[in-house]
Amino acid sequence: MSLTVSNLQCTRGDRQLFSGLNLQLSAKQLLFLEGRNGSGKTTLIRTLCALFVADKGDILWQGQSIEEHLETYHNSLFYLGHLNAIKGDLTALENLRFNHTMSGQDCSDDELLDALERIGLFGYEDYPTRQLSQGQKRRVALARLIVNKSPLWILDEPFVALDIAAVELLQQIISQHIETGGMAIITTHQAVPLTEGKVQHLNLDDYAATSGMESYV
Repeated sequence: MSLTVSNLQCTRGDRQLFSGLNLQLSAKQLLFLEGRNGSGKTTLIRTLCALFVADKGDILWQGQSIEEHLETYHNSLFYLGHLNAIKGDLTALENLRFNHTMSGQDCSDDELLDALERIGLFGYEDYPTRQLSQGQKRRVALARLIVNKSPLWILDEPFVALDIAAVELLQQIISQHIETGGMAIITTHQAVPLTEGKVQHLNLDDYAATSGMESYV
């Protein structure tokens, strides 16, 4: 199981964000994506999720182009961006059930309820999510990780709006995913132990093609 990126170049508007970018990620590996604001972290993540088309370069999953095998790749991928992607009229449980069904993975309601309890939402399962705090909404979104079986996780600022206890729990969830054979790519502005030690680092500042002051993400 591997994700390979070769000679990737991305442009937003009339500004080239980065070029000549290469990376290799295999099972049981975590990649910490770094870079100043405007370096293109979110653009790279969206490109890796096949939501943005690069100017040039190749992205291979299991040795095959993600563009040519998009369905297979998407079935292997879990992406969480800045937005929680939850519906305010649905309860926490209904949101989790809906999102998990859309992923094509089987999961019982008991497993979903256990995930909500583990993420700290015991007693809030039947609340419409529009009534929850920002931190609780974020927890609803993150509960999907507990039951998700996709091998590749791409997480853009996953620790936003979480308290200290939730940050610690999320690190445990990601670590368990890695230890059991998964792989992950994350960005974060928060200093957390997860991004230290035996972790791959990729700093987009090293691949910057221009030094303009515009801010693109």
